[in-house]
Amino acid sequence: QVQLVESGGGSAQAGDSLRLFCVASGLTFSFYTMGWFRQAPGKSREFVGEISYSGRFASYVDSVKGRFTISRDNDRNTVTLQMNSLKPEDTAVYYCAARRNTGTDYTSFGQGTQVTVSS
Repeated sequence: QVQLVESGGGSAQAGDSLRLFCVASGLTFSFYTMGWFRQAPGKSREFVGEISYSGRFASYVDSVKGRFTISRDNDRNTVTLQMNSLKPEDTAVYYCAARRNTGTDYTSFGQGTQVTVSS
């Protein structure tokens, strides 16, 4: 059973940085593309970005390009979301997610970690 556990959320001021971590278990990590999603109050869950199984390729939603960076460590089964130049609109619960490299849908999500950015 795939388990994803996030950590590193918290409160920040606009312009600050935060780093989120996700530890994965119950899967062959290198067989999975890893992603981050977020859900703001009253809104649907939004894709933030993802990183390929090798770590060589990453893609992001336009609203975070140039500010957020995803990386992974396949030896430690971890994925990191580095968030710089935070904005109040980045406030949300952030979720780590996993999908098989051969699949198109994310099938496993963590429990989420809260990020709150104040102006």
